[in-house]
Amino acid sequence: MSSERSELPTTSKWKKEIKIVGWKYAMSAAASTIAETVTFPLDLTKTRLQIQGEHANTAANGTVSVRNRGMVRTAVGIVQEEGITKLWQGLPPAVYRHLIYTGVRMGAYEQIREILGRNSDGSFPVYKAVIGGLCAGSIGQFVASPMDLVKVQMQMEGRRRMEGHPPRVRGVWHALSVALRTGGIRGLWVGWVPNVQRAALVNMGDLATYDTAKHAILRNTNLKDDWMCHGISSILSGFTAATLGTPADVVKTRIMNQPRDKHNVGLYYKSSIECLMKTVRKEGFFSLYKGFIPIWSRMAPWSLTFWLSLEKIRQVTGTGSF
Repeated sequence: MSSERSELPTTSKWKKEIKIVGWKYAMSAAASTIAETVTFPLDLTKTRLQIQGEHANTAANGTVSVRNRGMVRTAVGIVQEEGITKLWQGLPPAVYRHLIYTGVRMGAYEQIREILGRNSDGSFPVYKAVIGGLCAGSIGQFVASPMDLVKVQMQMEGRRRMEGHPPRVRGVWHALSVALRTGGIRGLWVGWVPNVQRAALVNMGDLATYDTAKHAILRNTNLKDDWMCHGISSILSGFTAATLGTPADVVKTRIMNQPRDKHNVGLYYKSSIECLMKTVRKEGFFSLYKGFIPIWSRMAPWSLTFWLSLEKIRQVTGTGSF
C-alpha cells in the first residue's frame, strides 16, 4: 500500500510535466504560424534568388535562359508574371514545417537549458546557450526536413512552368507521395544534411543570441521584461541567425531543388560539400550570400513577430517569460 502511495506523486508530477511541455509546444507553434504567414513572400523571393546562379550556369549549355534580378525585381517579377497570390506559393508546407520544427526546437532548447543549468541570477551562460541552440535546431530540423523539401519544390513551381517544364508537384501530399515513390523513406529526407547544418547555425544565432541578449538587457539596463526588451533581443537574434545561416541555406536550397535520376541521385550535386565547392568555384565566395538581404529582411520581422507573439502568449496564459 505504501509503495502505491509513493508512486502517485511521481505519476502526477510526470503528467503535469507532459502537460506543460505540450502547452509550450502549442504556444511556440502558434507564434511561428503567425510569423511565417506574415513574412513568407520574402522567403519565396530568397529561394528564387538562390537558384538564379545555378540556372545561369545551365544556360551556358543552351538549356535554360534566366534573367538575373535583385530582391525587389524578383519579387515584382513574381507578381507581374505569376500573380500576387504566388508570393504565398508553398505556404502550407511552410506552416506544417513550423508546427513541427519550431515546436520541437523551442521545447528541446528549454529542456536543454534546464538540464545544463542556469546561473544564480537566472541567466544562461553563452557557451551553454550555443550548445543548446545547436542541438535544438538540429533535432527540430531533422524531424521537419520532409516538409522543408516540399516547401522548396512548391516555391519553384511557378518559375519551372514559365520555363516550359511540366509540373513537378501539385500540392503538399502529392509532393510527399512523389518523394516516397521515387526515393522511399530516404527520399523524404533528401538534403537533410545541409538542412540540419543550416538549422544548427540559425538556431545557434537565434536562440542563443535572444536568450543571452534578453538577460543581459535585463541585468544591465533599466528596461523591464516587456515588448521593448523582447524587440531589441529579437532584432539582434535575427541578424546573427541570417549571417550564420545564409551559406548553408543556399546549399540546402540547391540540393533540394535539383533534378534527380531514376536512382534518386542528384544530377548537379552529390553532396553538400560538392555543392558548396562548385558554387564558390563557379560563382565566387559571395554567391554563398545570395539572398542574404531577403533572408535578413525576412528573419528580422519573422524573429520580431515570433518572439513578441510567443512572449505575449506566454504572458497571457501565465506560463512565464521565455
